[in-house]
Amino acid sequence: MKKYEEGQILLIVVLVMTIALTIGLSVATRTITNIRTATEQENSERAFSAAEAGIEQALQSNNVTSGSFSNNAQYQTTISTVVGQSFLLRNGAVIPKDDPVDVWFSTYPTYANPWTGTVTIYWGSSSDVCNSVEATNTMPALEIVLISGTKAAPKSTHYPVDPCNTRVANNHFEQIGNAGGTVGGQNFAYRKNIAVTSGLLMRIIPLYASTKMAITGCDPAGNNCTNLPAQGTVITAVGTSDTTQRKIVGVRENPKLPVQLFPFVIFSPK
Repeated sequence: MKKYEEGQILLIVVLVMTIALTIGLSVATRTITNIRTATEQENSERAFSAAEAGIEQALQSNNVTSGSFSNNAQYQTTISTVVGQSFLLRNGAVIPKDDPVDVWFSTYPTYANPWTGTVTIYWGSSSDVCNSVEATNTMPALEIVLISGTKAAPKSTHYPVDPCNTRVANNHFEQIGNAGGTVGGQNFAYRKNIAVTSGLLMRIIPLYASTKMAITGCDPAGNNCTNLPAQGTVITAVGTSDTTQRKIVGVRENPKLPVQLFPFVIFSPK
């Protein structure tokens, strides 16, 4: 066999070995990646389950809790009271259309210490669109019901407000301008301030569309602020499995009053 043929055979062998090595490395890399992905997914599921268990334990005990499981997952919870001069309703979650939110102005559940001051309610986004077609309408109105006075003789006052100028001609709500504000790091497009005397409770119902909402115990200029009573708690649970963490945030509001106590009849003095 000639020497140049021997060189060709050597070159072919090297090429075959290179291709085989490349294929082998590719298969090994994919296998390692699949194993890593499966492990991370398993750890994520374990961490999420641990966080769920933490929420359940905190709800049952009403205390900060921690725990671990046989699969090496663990959880840690924290509980904070929703109280102060301003806060996001339902911790900043979107409140579905027609789903009422109660804001307590007195001490739950005794109705003691009625609150007096000015509250400002914020809602909506600058990108909201008022449309007669329900499926594409994103601009919410609010029905606000204030319960004030005493537990023995409460008084109900309604404040229907709507930023959509094409609707107010028909629903006769109070038209709200585009003067919002920022609460809890979130921007809102609209606001309504209400003077409260001996307030017991306020129920706020988004109409026409879902929205985020916030409330402050201040006037629209952000002055004359007064702390609002405790509204419930926010429970945060962090589950950990290996190096993976998952967090769940739950909101426990004060129980809602029966709907029968709130006549959902919207009216306006216009």
